[in-house]
Amino acid sequence: MFIGCISDTHGVFSDQFKEFLSPVDEIWHAGDFGGGMEFVRKISSFKPLVGVYGNCDAQEIRYECPLVQLFNCEDLKVMMTHIGGYPGHYPLNVVALLERHHPDIFVCGHSHILKVMNDKKYNLLAINPGAAGLQGWQTVRTALRFHIDGKKIHDMEVFELKR
Repeated sequence: MFIGCISDTHGVFSDQFKEFLSPVDEIWHAGDFGGGMEFVRKISSFKPLVGVYGNCDAQEIRYECPLVQLFNCEDLKVMMTHIGGYPGHYPLNVVALLERHHPDIFVCGHSHILKVMNDKKYNLLAINPGAAGLQGWQTVRTALRFHIDGKKIHDMEVFELKR
């Protein structure tokens, strides 16, 4: 499975991001879609979409996208939420979810900072794709894509676009 991972689009899905994500099988969006359900549908009509709502998303998005997604991709368990922190700095609600569900991959957004880290305590890969949109303080917009084969995550690529 070829995965594209984005977050914090805030209503912007630029052609350069579409080009980077064009070969993927599925897009994971870690919240703060922006732009309402019409914008969510724009992304989901481009590629199959798994997403969560973020703190800036309107009620209509919250009805369609949950706060937390738990799903399997190949032989790996994935947990996604918008505000998740990073290894050693998870909010208490995220710690409780990690301890309950034991995901192999944890995806979050919110910080607008791209981070991919192994978490030895919870034995998972923590992924934050940064921010693909224009809103926020980041000077570089980012996205990720990677392959999952069985239990193996490989060939992760970072896309960067100056703001």
